[in-house]
Amino acid sequence: MPRREAAYTHGHHDSVVAAHAARTAESSAAYLLAHLRPGMSVLDVGCGPGTITVGLADRVAPGPVVGLDRDAGVLRRARGGAARANLRYAVGDVYALPVATASVDVVHAHQVLQHLGDPVAALREMRRVLRPGGLLAVRDADYAAMTWYPHDDDLTAWNDLYHRVARRNGGEPDAGRRLHACVRAAGFTDVDASAGTWCFATPEERGWWAGQWAERVRRSALGEQAVALGLARPADLERLAAAWLRWAAAEDGWFVVLHGQVLARRGAAPGPAPAAN
Repeated sequence: MPRREAAYTHGHHDSVVAAHAARTAESSAAYLLAHLRPGMSVLDVGCGPGTITVGLADRVAPGPVVGLDRDAGVLRRARGGAARANLRYAVGDVYALPVATASVDVVHAHQVLQHLGDPVAALREMRRVLRPGGLLAVRDADYAAMTWYPHDDDLTAWNDLYHRVARRNGGEPDAGRRLHACVRAAGFTDVDASAGTWCFATPEERGWWAGQWAERVRRSALGEQAVALGLARPADLERLAAAWLRWAAAEDGWFVVLHGQVLARRGAAPGPAPAAN
């Protein structure tokens, strides 16, 4: 059966890339950091603007780190950011990683699997390039588990629209809850599943989180795709963007993003591959 290709729901509008560039190894890969050692080799799949990648490179230096993304434009931004002697970037396909079999100590992927039509196939490819005993680290948000206060019907409508667009694009916006099953289906048997959160509650946090989402709703690929697919009108997008700004202005506003996260070791031989739900 041919693999189902998925469209990237977020796209690479400036608002999206700027939001992704705010991520760091500390904010987005804390569950992995204690396992990193100087001299390790790391492949960061779907690295985007590279701000997490730089943090990983600092922790394993002088070990080699490769940041991989399928979009050459976002990699130009990564290369223009902080440079490290042990870090390079490359364009590549998650289903056919340009890396030798059993050659990497750590494969990391942050917010990648939710955008793939066949995440298990991608995980099998990540497993291929890991050395025996090598470590996989994957983390994805779960949009259905996102929660906020105060209640706003238009934010609920935003969440529903995001789900519909992402699934029409071939992705899975609730990938976080499925990571454990997908990693096991890809042949990993030594698996540690956990969860992490982002919380936005201070005026500064609310303003940043809501501001970038309001911009993304109006101007990024998400809004464009919603209109093109007949799921929303431009006026609907303006209403959803206004809801984000209204939430940010609430003195008791609070928003939490739940992430599923998994660490898994590659064994010496392939493990069983149970079906993912």
